Formats: sequence, C-alpha cells, structure tokens
Amino acid sequence: MSSLREALKQRRSIRRYQNKPVAKELVLEVLEATGWAPSAHNSQPWRFILLEDSAVKRELSYEMAEAWAADMAKDGSKVDEAKRIERRERFANAPLIIVACLSMDGMMAFADEQRQRIERDLVVESLAAAIQNMLLTAHGLGLGACWYCAPAFCKPTVRKMLRIPETVEPTALITIGYPAESPAAPPKKTLAEYCYADCWGKPLR
Repeated sequence: MSSLREALKQRRSIRRYQNKPVAKELVLEVLEATGWAPSAHNSQPWRFILLEDSAVKRELSYEMAEAWAADMAKDGSKVDEAKRIERRERFANAPLIIVACLSMDGMMAFADEQRQRIERDLVVESLAAAIQNMLLTAHGLGLGACWYCAPAFCKPTVRKMLRIPETVEPTALITIGYPAESPAAPPKKTLAEYCYADCWGKPLR
C-alpha cells in the first residue's frame, strides 16, 4: 500500500517527452492495466486507438487545433496563433497518442430518455477509471503521460480523421513517452474543501 500511495502522489502530467519511441512491451502493459479497471455491469466500455505514425499524429493535431479555433470563434473569441501552434506541436511530437473512446455495447437500453442518459454516465465513469489505471501504470513503468479532453470538443473531426465507427465515441487523448521534464506537484485542495459528512454537514476535518 505504501508504494501505491507514493505512486498516487508522485505521478505528474507530463507534456514534454524524449525523442524516442515507447517500447512495445511497455505499451502492452499500460493497455492491459485498463482491463482491470472497474466498470458498470463489467461492460468494459472502453476502446483505444494507438497512434505512432508521425504523419497521422501531425494531421490529427492540426485538424483538432483548427476545430478548436473554429469553435472559439463562435463565441467571438480569437485563439492566439502561438498558442494554437504550441498545442498542435504538443500532440504531434508525442511519441505515442492513445485516443480513448467509449462504447455503449454491453450497456442496458432504456426507452426512458433520462435512464438512458444515466446509463451513458456510467460508461463515462468506467472509461475514466480505465484511464486512471493507464496513467498510474505508465508512471510505474517510468513513462510519462498526460490526459487531455481535446477530442471531446471536436468529436466529428476526430471521428472522420481516424475513421471511427458511429458506435464508438472519441472522448479523450492520452500522450505517452519517456519524460523530458519533472514538474512540481500542482496545488491540491484539502479534505475540508471537498469531503463532507452527514449530508453536507461539517467537513470531515
């Protein structure tokens, strides 16, 4: 348990990587770990797409950056060009990209719209648990990783670019590689700020 606590506290979101591919056996270990995450109905509703080809990574990063800028423009906001390039290069230069998707296969189907929305919530929660397993395993193997929600804002773009079937929904993107940085821990809330007892009574401490 002490090693688990250490891993939880030492893991960081790594955005800069060494320029070398990730060993295949390590990639397989990271992916296998996702299968041990808890999931609603044991449906294991996650689907992962691995991207290592430089041309594919660069095209995807470009298309997502353009979609992000177009989306911001709808609100009258203009994306700083330097920031757009930085975000684009961050994805394009990552040794490995894993596109995390969800699927409703194996989930219950309800005629009631509200209950069906709840069922989808369970799929989202299950995928998040699988991604957490991925991040912790990558850290334990000496790899760095970062979880991005960018695909959630441009699903049609990602779907078209990667030819993802309609039954599979791109939701997140995880970059993985050998770390080229060692960031400090970001500020964390205290238990008193997020943990309550007795139906929103006094904080635990």
